[in-house]
Amino acid sequence: MEEKTDALPPIADFSAWYNEILRRAEIMDVRYPVKGLYVWYPFGFAIRKNTYNRLREILDVDHQETLFPLLIPDYEFMKEAEHIKGFEEEVYWVTHGGLSELDVKLALRPTSETAIYPMYALWVRSHADLPLKLYQIVNTFRYETKHTRPLIRLREITSFKEAHTVHCTWEEAAAQVEEAVRLYSVFYHDLGVPILISRRPDWDKFPGADYTIAVDCIMPDGKTLQIGTAHHLGTHFSKTYNITYEDTAGEQQLAYQTCYGISERCIASVISVHGDDTGLVLPPLVAPVQVVIIPIIIGKRRDEVMAAAETLAADLKALGIRVELDTRDMRPGAKYYHWELHGVPLRLEIGPRDIDAGTIVAVDRFKEKCQIRSVNEVIPLLDEIQATISRHAEDAASGKITICSGIEEIKVAVESGVAVASWCGDRGCSDLIEAETDASLLGSDLRGPHAEKLGGVGCVVCGKVGKAALIGRSY
Repeated sequence: MEEKTDALPPIADFSAWYNEILRRAEIMDVRYPVKGLYVWYPFGFAIRKNTYNRLREILDVDHQETLFPLLIPDYEFMKEAEHIKGFEEEVYWVTHGGLSELDVKLALRPTSETAIYPMYALWVRSHADLPLKLYQIVNTFRYETKHTRPLIRLREITSFKEAHTVHCTWEEAAAQVEEAVRLYSVFYHDLGVPILISRRPDWDKFPGADYTIAVDCIMPDGKTLQIGTAHHLGTHFSKTYNITYEDTAGEQQLAYQTCYGISERCIASVISVHGDDTGLVLPPLVAPVQVVIIPIIIGKRRDEVMAAAETLAADLKALGIRVELDTRDMRPGAKYYHWELHGVPLRLEIGPRDIDAGTIVAVDRFKEKCQIRSVNEVIPLLDEIQATISRHAEDAASGKITICSGIEEIKVAVESGVAVASWCGDRGCSDLIEAETDASLLGSDLRGPHAEKLGGVGCVVCGKVGKAALIGRSY
C-alpha cells in the first residue's frame, strides 16, 4: 500500500487524528458501501486477534467458549417485553428467503439473550449443572441511527464477546458480576488502558437487568467510552424462558443469571488512549509486530549485514517474539516513519559498525535509544516498554479527572474531561446536573481512589448523603 509521509493531524484534534490513523495505520477501511459496516485490514485484524486471544486466555480459566446462531425467530425474540423494548428500534429483520416470504421473521442478533436462553432451558436440569459459564465472540447487528464511527459506534459489531452464566442464587450471580469486573480489570490492565468502574443508574441499565456495572475509559478529547458491561439479570429471563433447576431437596427453582460483554471498542481504547502525534503506540502484548529490524546497508558489506539481520530475526522468532525484517528498497528514515506510524514497540538497527562492535542499536516507540549485545535483552526491553505505555496512559487519564463539590466546578471539568461528584441517587438531582452541565451522569458507586477523595461530601444538588458519581460526555 502507498506510503504516506505527510504528517498526521495532531491527536489534540482527536476526531481527525482517529479517522486518519485508522486509514494510514491500516486498521480499518471505511469505504465499504453500507453505512456503519467496515472492513478490517490484515494489520488491524492482527491487533484484533492478539487482543481477543488475551481475552480468551483470561476467560478460559473457568468459562467455555461456544457459538450460537446469528438468526433468532421472532417468537423467541419477542418474549421478553422489557428487553425487547430496549432494542426494538435497532433490530434488522430477515423477512425473505430468496423470493419467498418467510413464515417466521428472523432477527439478526443485536445481542444473544433470546438466542441462548431457550437452549439454556433445555440444558439446565439440576443444581449439579450449575454454575454454567459460557461465552462467544460473534458479530451482532444494530440499526444505529446516530453518527457511526469505526470500532466505536457501528451497525455491525464484528467482535462482540458476550458471556452468559447461570447460578442457583441471586448472591451467586452477584458474585459472578464482581468476578466479571475483576476479569475485565485484568484485561484492561494488560492492555495498559486505565478504566473507571461504576454502577449505571436504573434508567440506563441493560433492559431486563436488576443492575448494570459499566467500565469506561477516557479518550484523548476527554469524552468517555464505555468499553465493557456486566449485568445481573436476576430471574427476569429465567421466568420468560423457563430456565429452572432441581435443588438438593428435589424442588424446581428459577435460576439466576448474568451476562457481560466487551466489543471491539476495547481496540478503539488501545488505539486512542496510547496514540500520539506520530501514530499508533501499541503495547507489545497486542502489537502485530513487536520488533522490526532495519538493516543499515553501507558500502560493499550488504551481504554481511543482511546475513546478520536474518540471523537476528531467526533468534528473535525462536524466543517467541513477533518480528519483521524490513528489506524494502527504501531509505531508513522512511522505514522508521512507517513502523512508528504502525506503533511497533521496538526497532533494531544493524549495520557494519554494529557488526564490528558486536552491538545492536535499539530504539523504542518513544525514540529512546540504547545499545544491546544479545537478543536476550529484547524481552526485558519489551516489558519496560509495556510498563511505560501503561504509566503514560495512567498519568493522562488522571489529568482528565476532577473532583468536584459543586455544579460550576462540574461545568468546567466536563469541558475537557470527567467530573467525580457526590450524588444522592435521586433522578431529579441527576436531571438537574445534566441540564446545568450539558453532560451525562454516567454512573454512581464509582470505584477507586478518585471516589475516595470525595470523603463525606453531600449531593452537589440537594446536599443529602451521596455516593461518588461519574459525570461526563460520552461517545
